[in-house]
Order: sequence, then C-alpha cells, then structure tokens
Amino acid sequence: MKKVIGVLRGGIWENYEKSLSEGGKIISHIFENLFHKWKPVDILVDKSGNWHLSGLPIKPAQLMNKVDVVWNFSHPSYSKTLLDFSIPNIEVNFFSKTLVSREMLREHMKKIGINMPRAFIIPVYQKDFDEPLEEYAIKKAKEVFEKFASPWIIKPLAEDLNVALPGSLVGLRPRVGLYSRGIHIAKNFPELVSAIIDCIKHQKSILVEEFIFGKTASVHSVAGFRGENIYSFPPIENKNGVIVSPGKFSSIEKEKLTNLVKKIYHHINTSQYLKSDFILHPSGDIYLTHIEFYPNLDPDSCFFKSCESVGTKAHHIIEHILERALI
Repeated sequence: MKKVIGVLRGGIWENYEKSLSEGGKIISHIFENLFHKWKPVDILVDKSGNWHLSGLPIKPAQLMNKVDVVWNFSHPSYSKTLLDFSIPNIEVNFFSKTLVSREMLREHMKKIGINMPRAFIIPVYQKDFDEPLEEYAIKKAKEVFEKFASPWIIKPLAEDLNVALPGSLVGLRPRVGLYSRGIHIAKNFPELVSAIIDCIKHQKSILVEEFIFGKTASVHSVAGFRGENIYSFPPIENKNGVIVSPGKFSSIEKEKLTNLVKKIYHHINTSQYLKSDFILHPSGDIYLTHIEFYPNLDPDSCFFKSCESVGTKAHHIIEHILERALI
C-alpha cells in the first residue's frame, strides 16, 4: 500500500513564493519517480494562514488520518504544529533557517573553526540622511578597503541573491546574468565604488566579501545513507561553470572536506540533507561559502551528477529521506 507524503508549502512568512517553488518541485519529483510507493499530496497554507489539502480547506489536526509524513517546505513553526498532533515531518529547524543570514552563518562557523571569506555590510542608502550618492559610495569603499584587500564580491544583501560564486573565474568576470542581478567582482578601488553605486539601486543593504582564489568544491551529504551516520558524496568541482563529478581532489583534500561537512552537520543539528560549498585556497586553507538544506531537483544539477557518481539516483536519496522520517 502506498504511503502518503504531504508536502507543506506557503504560509505567513517572507519566503512564501520560494516555498511554493521548492515544494512544487518535490511533488513533481515524487510523482515521476516514486509514485509506485509514495503518493504526494499538496498541503498549502495561504497568506492568511488557512490550511488546504489538495485544494480543500482542512485543519492541521485532520491531517493525522490523511498523511503518513509531511515534508515541510514552509516555516519551521508549522513543524511544531504537526508534532503536536503526532504527525511525523521532515523539516529545516529554526536554527538552520537563521543561517540563511550570512552574518549568522559566519558567526557560527567561527565557533567551530571553519573559515569563511571576510565581509563588510553596507547599510541601506538613505537619500534624505546620507551624503550624496557618490560621496557615500566612496566613503564606504574606503571603509571596505581598510578591512581587507581586493578583489571583492559586491552584491545586494538578499536571500535570493545568496549565490555561491566560483573561486576561480577567468579574468575575474562573474557568470552570465549576475551583473543584471546586482552582483559584481571588483579588482580595484574605482571598480568597488562603481559596484557599490550600482548595488544601491536595489535598495538593499550591500554585502562586500573578499574574493578567495582556488578550486571550488560542493559536497552533498545525507544522514543515515548506506549505513553511515553522515554520508558524504565525492566532492564536485565547478570549473568556470562546468561541473566535474567527481572533482579532481587529492585524498587529503577529500578527507579535509569530509571532516568539515561533519562538523557543520553536527553543529547545526540538521537531520536530513545538506549541501556545502567550499573554496580550496592554494595555501591549503579551505573556506565555506554557502550551504543549502534542500536538494536541487533539476536534472542537470550537481546533486543529480553527485548521485550518479556513486551509482545511485536522486529519487533514491529522496526516498531514503522519506523513509528515515518514519523511523
């Protein structure tokens, strides 16, 4: 008999649209690959806080007899609601959600001895209170210059722009489309000023990070897979936009990356999937640049390629996560 997986999306919070998208992808993936064992149903919480199951109004307590497990792509508080009614669920906990903020992530990684690129936050420009635009940009550029040397990555500080840039770019030119999203790489002071001025147009705080040269590594990890407490897939390398899976890393580099992933996993106390992006500097230092809590289910994603590199499929990992939630 098929088990029923409820996919919880939406809710009253700022990531409403992203929740809909991520939840929708998992529904489609289960329909296409696991429908012989699992029946996905859509649980939508609208912007007014009303719950719906497959389009019909429902109370959370009524889900007890409707689903076997819920995958929560909405706010972590809804997981507590589900647990109050003894409904198993897969979640990203409150603490992990706070790490979407790069400053929070940097603070916690420092506690466990994991390096991240140095950063400087420029507050939202206020035309009525701050200096004229160019003077303000020059002033802030000088403050950045005093903190750490070029090159720099400059971007509006918003979750949807929290992309992991490669650590090695030909001519230090960012990937296609990044300029249009307000993301720049500056090699000197004038370029830094120009980038700050452009980012101000997005009416967000601005994040300036030091650009770390080196090889990039993305490590996907899953709790409990293949009998391991934390199973880490072979690191993937991104060479100027080309995914190399598995990447060309030495045994020492692989061991270091695996140990770092385990430290991150234990510190944030996640119970399912984690993707960790790193840059390996030629000096031997390794820097964390980005983490994600949901696998990318696009067929050409590095998650799919990572699965293939160890003889498994993406839907096998999804099924493992589902079954683990029922234990």
